[in-house]
Amino acid sequence: MRIFWTVFWTFLLSQMLVYVVSSMTGGTYNFMQGVFLCAVFSIIVIFLGEAGVPNEPQEHH
Repeated sequence: MRIFWTVFWTFLLSQMLVYVVSSMTGGTYNFMQGVFLCAVFSIIVIFLGEAGVPNEPQEHH
């Protein structure tokens, strides 16, 4: 479920980023550019999230 929400939010945010930047530069909106950014950002975020999770539970004394 965690990966689903990561991809969902990176999709929305990358589409927003492509739309805003293309509007500011006077270019045209390109949906596939947002999909590519979503894939790249999702892989990076998932990798960083999995690397930060400890494998063994810590014992509290």
